[in-house]
Amino acid sequence: MGEVRTIAVMGAGIMGRGIAHVAALGGFRTILEDLMPPALRKAEAEIRANLDKAVELGKVAAGDAAAAMNRLEFVSEVPAAAREADLVIEAVPEQMAAKIELFTQLDKLCRPDTILASNTSSLSITEIAAVTQRAPKCVGMHFFNPVHKMKLVEIVQALETDRETIATVVEVGGRMNKETVVIKESPGFITSRINAMIGNEAFYMLQEGIASASDIDKALKLGLNHPMGPFELVDLVGLDTRLSILEYLHKTLGEKYRPCPLLAQYVKAGRLGRKSGRGVFEYPATK
Repeated sequence: MGEVRTIAVMGAGIMGRGIAHVAALGGFRTILEDLMPPALRKAEAEIRANLDKAVELGKVAAGDAAAAMNRLEFVSEVPAAAREADLVIEAVPEQMAAKIELFTQLDKLCRPDTILASNTSSLSITEIAAVTQRAPKCVGMHFFNPVHKMKLVEIVQALETDRETIATVVEVGGRMNKETVVIKESPGFITSRINAMIGNEAFYMLQEGIASASDIDKALKLGLNHPMGPFELVDLVGLDTRLSILEYLHKTLGEKYRPCPLLAQYVKAGRLGRKSGRGVFEYPATK
């Protein structure tokens, strides 16, 4: 395909609005889609606030921030976002059924040469691509939260992804000011597979009363030089997202990935992390 000029991001949650932010700042016309107008309004406000903060810190020029906002469009219908896109990046909830439904729809709406990417952190791109007529143009682009700060994007090559598609999304990642690693599809890729194990073990230690959550976090930050503790990180990622990843890894890779019962209990209690105001730690609403 030719040069990527227009990127559609499907889903205006934490990851979707972060991807839209870096895409617009990277010079792409960016269309952010979500069926819920309040989510779009929240996304626009958050992207603007993050760009303003970057200008204040001297990390982004004021003119570049203004140009990025001008490249952003917000729509509440999938067809309006998909028809003009050269690259679609899906960022809907981490559920295979939801991703398959969206890819089926996108395959019918997008031009034949449009690349379809998923931001999944663990699910099979091959399985998602199988519902389309363009498996060579389907790829994984796994961003990290917060997207505008984290440097890495995992590029995931599914069974039938072609070289041209990989080269194109690597170039797109570079224009977004990201470092990329290209990996063959495997459950959990690199980061989610390792991180899920660390986080799950931390929950087992908490369940067994070996140490407090704060001390487990402190030990990994000061003793192993991790930038964040496992509980601080899972509160940021979302406990429901982490549980979903572990359930998938358990199903595909075996017993050692069985989710800790305490993690499942937290999710049942609605303690989902920062987004719900309570996770392993409490996050009182700011006034």
